[in-house]
Amino acid sequence: MSVSTLVGYATRSGSTQEVAETIAATLREDGLTVVCQPLKEVQTLDGYGAVVLGAPLYMFRWHKDAMRFLSRHRQALTERSAAVFASGPIEDNVQQWQDARGHLDKELLKFPWFAPVAVEIIGGKFDPAKLTFPYNLLPALKRMPASDLRDWTAIRAWAHGLTALL
Repeated sequence: MSVSTLVGYATRSGSTQEVAETIAATLREDGLTVVCQPLKEVQTLDGYGAVVLGAPLYMFRWHKDAMRFLSRHRQALTERSAAVFASGPIEDNVQQWQDARGHLDKELLKFPWFAPVAVEIIGGKFDPAKLTFPYNLLPALKRMPASDLRDWTAIRAWAHGLTALL
């Protein structure tokens, strides 16, 4: 029986799901058996030898589904290789990238037992037309231009690098 790799994700608008699906497809190209699904649907990690966990950063916090996943699967995650990605910056400047990494690192510190083999910040996607409550009430956010900083070549390269680590 082949052991699978789980690529689990949390998303609000679908952009992190698109990243997760690209990572899963890349790992499959490298010969891994991969299941890609939302974190909130994962009941057990039995049958998975490794986990890639991805979620967006919103308002300086990592998506709640990712935080719950880490808490719920603590024991199983200590027995498997894991990698983490977070989508974050929506403006392409050094400070936003550094801030996103700092916010993710701060969130991961809440789980001192968790030792991912790789952690990556992925550019985010922002569309003011898709803002949901309560963000749609903030005039400053509604005036921001749409952006998509996801670098698909870099995402695939990171995923290829995971193959040896997982």
